[in-house]
Amino acid sequence: MNIFPAAKRTLPIVAWAAMLIVSDLPDILITWLGGSIPTWIFWAKAGFLAVFLGLTLLIKAIRPLWQYAAIFLTLFLALGLTNLVRSTAWFQGNFNYAGVSFFAGYAAIFVLDILVVLAVLAVLWLMKRDRKAFFFVKGQVNAPVEPVRWLGIKEGESWKVIGWFFAGGAALGVFIPTILGIAPSGETILRALPLLPAALLLAAVNAFTEEAYYRCSLLSTLHETIGKTHTLLLTVVFFGLGHWLYGSPPGVLGFLMVGFLAWLLGKSMLETKGFLWPWIIHFIPDAVVFFSYALLFVGS
Repeated sequence: MNIFPAAKRTLPIVAWAAMLIVSDLPDILITWLGGSIPTWIFWAKAGFLAVFLGLTLLIKAIRPLWQYAAIFLTLFLALGLTNLVRSTAWFQGNFNYAGVSFFAGYAAIFVLDILVVLAVLAVLWLMKRDRKAFFFVKGQVNAPVEPVRWLGIKEGESWKVIGWFFAGGAALGVFIPTILGIAPSGETILRALPLLPAALLLAAVNAFTEEAYYRCSLLSTLHETIGKTHTLLLTVVFFGLGHWLYGSPPGVLGFLMVGFLAWLLGKSMLETKGFLWPWIIHFIPDAVVFFSYALLFVGS
């Protein structure tokens, strides 16, 4: 996509501003100031995204961002509506009551997440008409890794090797503050082991849904418009802010851990031009997280 020099400077600023406004940053600031997050903030953000989409269609200077605006609005509304369903008395009474099984409680949430994925993928397909254009393909498994000096990645390295290294490192990074933080007894671990298959399945689904609606959506609609560097950093911040209040762990540590993971996932998706390596790298640490949930479940 050919973009004039002035637009090259303007588009990243506009993309970043839109993301920060609808991210969890306003919620974090409200909480930091001692307030409670108002119920209307979701609709305010949704209204902003609707106006933003309209402006991208009307103003030539920012028109290259229309797909980004459209998919962001789709994602935001879909996630918001599923969260609304999750908060209803019906959902809470059927899937979040005392005594609900470990699998059933999470499975109900992931059914809603799959609906979000379907909405996002449908809009991406309508805009691009090619799964490769939004990375919803296996990709080049042995694609070369762009060197990263501070990580010790040199020229000639392949994702076929480095991908497993990243996945294992991410899992270890999650293991230290979560499993060791729980410090389960041997008895608790034995009681949780029957839940391991469910934890692995839930981790696989969670990695799939989040890669589809966080990575495929934003990367595919931005990287040719504002460049790889801006796109990666934008998705890192958005994903990290989304885990600041509700992550495992939350706060600055959660932001940094999840942000680094988001960078790896985005890098792998852009460089392999596919979905497989981001899913693998996401799934393995998620397996640790969901097994920690199993430990807490049997220990409660």
